[in-house]
Order: sequence, then C-alpha cells, then structure tokens
Amino acid sequence: MRLSPVFLLSATDVAHFPTEARTHGAPEIAFLGRSNVGKSSLINALLGSKEAHVSSTPGRTRAINFFALHEGAGEKKKVKPTLIFADLPGYGYAKISKSISSEWPTFIEPYLSERETLALGICLVDTNIPPQPSDTQLIHYFQQTQRPYLVVGTKADRLSNNVLAKSLAALKQAHEIEEILPVSAKTDAGTKALWGRLMAVAE
Repeated sequence: MRLSPVFLLSATDVAHFPTEARTHGAPEIAFLGRSNVGKSSLINALLGSKEAHVSSTPGRTRAINFFALHEGAGEKKKVKPTLIFADLPGYGYAKISKSISSEWPTFIEPYLSERETLALGICLVDTNIPPQPSDTQLIHYFQQTQRPYLVVGTKADRLSNNVLAKSLAALKQAHEIEEILPVSAKTDAGTKALWGRLMAVAE
C-alpha cells in the first residue's frame, strides 16, 4: 500500500506538538539516531519522496518534524492519516552535541516519555562503525520507560554479508538487544521488512 506524505509542522517546544485534531490520533513512529546515521535518507526511502531534508552537515535537524501519511492521493486521500512519522534531532555529533543535549530535556524527552500517540521508536545505528555509547543510552532509555522500540541498522549496503553479520553481532552484544533490522536507503534493502513492522503498528 502506497502512503502519501504530507508535512504537518516542526516543533521545538511541547506546546508545538500537533494536536489530535491535526493527527486524528493516528499512531506515531519516532525516528531517532546519531547525527549522520542516515535518518533523513531512510525516511525519504520509505516515503519514496524528499520530504525529510538531507544535509551534508550533521546535526542540522533541530526540531521534531512531523509528517502525516495518508492512504490514497489527491481527492481520494483519506482524512485520517494511517501513520505519523516524527523525525527527531540527531545526537552525539561533537560540534553541536552540547546544544542538542541541552534541548533534549525541554521537548524531546517529554515527547518520548509522555506522548500518548507515540507507538514505536525506531532507534537507528550505523552498521559501518563500532557500537556507540550514546546509542546504548537511547536503547536503555526505551527499555527503562517500557516504550516499544525497534533497532534498525543503516548503511547495510556498504558491507559484505560476512562483515555485516559480524557488525550486527557486535552491535547486538554491545547494546544488549536480540534484534537489529539491517536496511539501506541507497538500495532499499530491508525497507520492505521495515514497512511490514510499521504497518503492523498502524493496524
């Protein structure tokens, strides 16, 4: 099923989050990861469009950007969205991590802990680099708050099958998790499986 994305708004404060009147209470999927993990590229690959802004400078997303995904297109588009995507600011990039970190408690943490319509957090980890403590921190946050989450390994196309298998094993061990879904925004590998998980949330 093809979903057409509509940009809703950018929020830099709890008061800016979209109201139920805007979202019709549709389940929200939050995309989180370190700056430069390929978050915007993956969102665009899933949507088949250029809704999420891809920047060559890591850490450019400083707000939570909300996109409503509707069945159908044009006049046939259903009023209630099937899903809402929330693209969250990246973290862990040295030059801007302090300013981003200072913003987390003000509006990102309340979104993750208090947002009733948040149905799934997609924690993105880069399969091309060693496990990062900041990723472990995020995954543990979801575990402690008992929020549903899925860990997705990005840029999987850059590694051979053997190297990818070793990388995924190392990431699972470091982050103390049982599953990582490898994907590639470039080749679309794994995106179909990811869509399956997202649609299960919608249902």
